[in-house]
Amino acid sequence: MALTSNDIDRIANLARLELSPEESARMLSQLNGFFGMVEKMQAVDTSGVLPLAHPVAAIQDVVLRLREDVASEPNQREANMRNAPAQGEGLFLVPKVIE
Repeated sequence: MALTSNDIDRIANLARLELSPEESARMLSQLNGFFGMVEKMQAVDTSGVLPLAHPVAAIQDVVLRLREDVASEPNQREANMRNAPAQGEGLFLVPKVIE
């Protein structure tokens, strides 16, 4: 999937970026290079390869030190909600930020 200069212009517009023609051309080259690399990685047959729990596990045995998932802090919802400028049903209310 190769991008075009129109795609770069649209992405820059969505990101609220103002790119010069040179920057736009450089961005087009870099993004197409990135997508080319992704296509090469997707072409590799990984069937039969087990996922790693940790990247170092490919080289040596790694023992993960896991602990029990236990709540260690007391419930202080009421104390935390006292500082909230607006709240409802025990939740912080925030202004809508998406247009």
